[in-house]
Amino acid sequence: MVSTDSTSLRAGVDRDVPLHPQTTLRPPSQVMRLSRMGSFFPTRLSFLRSLLRKLAEDGAQLKRPEFSLDGDGYGHAVYEIVLDGAPYCLIAYSSALDDEMRTDRVIAEAWDACFILFDGRPNGEDVAALRTHATQQEAGRYDPRVLVVSRANKSVRLFEHTVERLAFGDQPDAAMIGKIGYLMRTTAVYGNGKFGMADRVEFMNRNSLSQPFRLEMLTVYLIREFTIDLVQHVANARAKGNAAPLAKEFQRQLGIGNSTGLGMAPFLVSHPVLINNWMQVRETALARVRAVVEANPEQIREFKELLEQVRRHLGQWHVDDVDEQVRIDVLRDEFDQFCEIVPAQLAAPNPWDRLVDESELFGLDLQELVVALVLEPNGALVDGLCDCMEDSTQIHLDPTQSVGDLRDMVETHYDWVLALDLGEADARAMVWYVSEEKLEPRLGARGADSCETREMPHHIAHKVQALRADLDMFEEDQVLAVFLMAHPEHRDIARRIQTISRHPYGEVRDNLVAKGVRPIDLLRCKLSFFGAAKFDPRSDRWTRITLFQGAPRAAELTLENSADVFLPAFGLDPFA
Repeated sequence: MVSTDSTSLRAGVDRDVPLHPQTTLRPPSQVMRLSRMGSFFPTRLSFLRSLLRKLAEDGAQLKRPEFSLDGDGYGHAVYEIVLDGAPYCLIAYSSALDDEMRTDRVIAEAWDACFILFDGRPNGEDVAALRTHATQQEAGRYDPRVLVVSRANKSVRLFEHTVERLAFGDQPDAAMIGKIGYLMRTTAVYGNGKFGMADRVEFMNRNSLSQPFRLEMLTVYLIREFTIDLVQHVANARAKGNAAPLAKEFQRQLGIGNSTGLGMAPFLVSHPVLINNWMQVRETALARVRAVVEANPEQIREFKELLEQVRRHLGQWHVDDVDEQVRIDVLRDEFDQFCEIVPAQLAAPNPWDRLVDESELFGLDLQELVVALVLEPNGALVDGLCDCMEDSTQIHLDPTQSVGDLRDMVETHYDWVLALDLGEADARAMVWYVSEEKLEPRLGARGADSCETREMPHHIAHKVQALRADLDMFEEDQVLAVFLMAHPEHRDIARRIQTISRHPYGEVRDNLVAKGVRPIDLLRCKLSFFGAAKFDPRSDRWTRITLFQGAPRAAELTLENSADVFLPAFGLDPFA
């Protein structure tokens, strides 16, 4: 069914823009399941994609006012870029690190490099003063001019290999670059008021800061610039200025690595309005595209080229986990089958809708890959929605609501909870808690890890069922305030239910403390919005990724090539 927008989302944030035709959005009951969320792919709405387009639209020029590194690459550098007329600077500190100190775990106390994204232009005193705090990371303290702090370790094997080959006038081994894909990997990217840094809410009037994780993505992009400059600098020093320049195709192929674990997973539970906005934008974009009556010749040409690129990308996606590799192999086979039906659908009316319908004959991975694919040729229709993904909502409890109205909300928006049997032990076998050492989220077995005293309130389904049972003891016309005076333990879940009634894509519709729950699904969902691809799960609780692989460097970035980061493929399969 085609209609005009049924949501408040418009093209960008201009309320005078005419409504776009769209099909009915896929319902939260379909979208907000862990199995589907764990199948998401990055799209042109992803945060690093919107950042690259913004930089290209602004014609942003990257400057390097300071590059004070010795021959081993130790010292500091400053990179400056302007967004919306405001300068932002990355301060990079590079230090020697003993091998026994090198670890990607959050408990590490030293790193190969530390970074600060600075609001404005730091002077020499700022750079010197911030070094101590940056190199201590969590132990450091910052002021509101600091927007983001990060740290990274080298891929020592690839970094040294690249330096050695360039110093001898050769290029690094293509297969080695293909398998590793980064010179450095970040182990944290902190922002939004932590450790005294600027609280993002205070800067919402700046367009460049209003979109979710824009400054974190900018930080990672500038770190990528630094790592490529760093390896070239060390090679030049070793060759006394005669090193070969790193080939442009390798510069494109090198991204920034990252290992992401349980610390990220609870974000999707703790920020229901923000997650609703992300999901609703994604689903609205898909609904707009599905309502398109005809694909033009340029879109058809682009889509066919994308299919071949994605085929190569999938062929170069290899992981060590046996089960995950089987999953990738299945996706490759299904993608080949899907490609056979594409030409006929592109020539028919409503081609994108037909392709999405056809994808539903396959598994969830293929379905969500097709969602990402059909958005690609339709940027003019969907890119403005990126301006609707932020959240400045203050969530309040409405104590004047009637008990009957809250009960109706439960039955409407949490019917999936009421259908669950939560009485068996497996239904609450796990517990989300905060670690004592690093105050980081963890997931443990209930009753086995002595962690219940630090439990996080992520047993949403159980809280809803308990509330629903107690609501039945009160008259429908009684106000909620009276109910909560008798049952103050339900205050938080009542407020959450009221919130979800207005933001239905904000709740993961699964029991998050059941035996066998897979946090990796939450991770992949969030990372897809960042723009990560080639997920490499190391267990069901953490994964490796690479960001900005395939992206143009800042000096060559244009609107035309800003999309090159979408599911990139390079040369030959390094695993063949």
